[in-house]
Amino acid sequence: MELSDGLRMILKGHLGWGKCRLDCFVGMLLALLRLKQVNLTQLALAFASQSDPKSRYRRLQRFFREVVFDYDAIAHLIMQLFGFHNQSFYLTVDRTNWKWGEKNLNILTLGIVYKGAAIPVYWLVLNKQGNSNQRERIALLQRFISQFGRTGILGVLGDREFIGDHWWQWLSDQDIPYLIRMKENQLLTAHQGQQRPVRRLFADLAVGKSRSLRKRRRIGQQWVWLSAMKLDSGELLILAGNRRFPQPLDVYGLRWEIENLFQCLKGRGFHLEETRLTHYFRIKKVMALVAVAFCWAHKTGEWKHQAVRPLKTKNHGRPEQSLFRYGLDYLTDSLLHGLQKIEDRFRLWVLFLCPPDMIGIDRQKPGIMVLKI
Repeated sequence: MELSDGLRMILKGHLGWGKCRLDCFVGMLLALLRLKQVNLTQLALAFASQSDPKSRYRRLQRFFREVVFDYDAIAHLIMQLFGFHNQSFYLTVDRTNWKWGEKNLNILTLGIVYKGAAIPVYWLVLNKQGNSNQRERIALLQRFISQFGRTGILGVLGDREFIGDHWWQWLSDQDIPYLIRMKENQLLTAHQGQQRPVRRLFADLAVGKSRSLRKRRRIGQQWVWLSAMKLDSGELLILAGNRRFPQPLDVYGLRWEIENLFQCLKGRGFHLEETRLTHYFRIKKVMALVAVAFCWAHKTGEWKHQAVRPLKTKNHGRPEQSLFRYGLDYLTDSLLHGLQKIEDRFRLWVLFLCPPDMIGIDRQKPGIMVLKI
């Protein structure tokens, strides 16, 4: 059985498409991993087909124009790939944006914090330039909760864009903890009713020092717990939460994983900003393709780090490569130069389908994959 046949069988139960459309999606997925390039003219060249490149290109165009995506089904697939259904996790939300010609492309993404890079689950393509609004953020979280519930959510992490009375109140009403960075000039209401910038509460902090206040403070209509740290630049990193987190600065540091995700989807991985597609619905579909490829690469890197050769830690304390890049390079090399043996194809099927905690290591034969059943 060819690798593409096995992938089509795996995806058939999730995506609800017929063979022709599954073949097209799988063909683009494998081409994307071979080229690390999401531009359709390039994908058409690496797309396995006997037709000429122009015909392949038109087929890819028709796919993104005509095929209907079930994004709930894709979210369930991604959750299953990592075994998230029975776990607790932090969610992080942020935007990535770029410009193609006069068109602003702006994607609001919800991801799960996971081993260095957030795993994308839902996304909205914003048909505008600039920040998301509170309604759009709530819609994204509602979509997640409607499919997976709220019991596994340890908290929602967000940067300074993600403030707002209505949004914060909705999270509290849903009993979802949040930890959001605030602007230094955000106004708080003191006991006497006067307003002052929140930075004044932390004006005495020295560089590198942090403090969490013992009592809640009122920001707008919300009563929140505040923490802050003075950065090397002299800027204050101020956090607001509707719960008292034991180590708020450490927890908030996990938010950076969604920035790592965007780097993987763009310049350090699949070059999403070079897609050349600009239509709202087609960009959302491309994001689904890239998200599935990202998950496969990240899981592969995790396995390789555990079972084949652990990544070295450099002097600055970070690994020599991300798990995503480690796995992506392995997949690219395998697709270009390997897969002659059935066991090679089986390994990639397992790495795609099985959650990481189901993939074990043969202690007598390092590098050999075993399944924990």
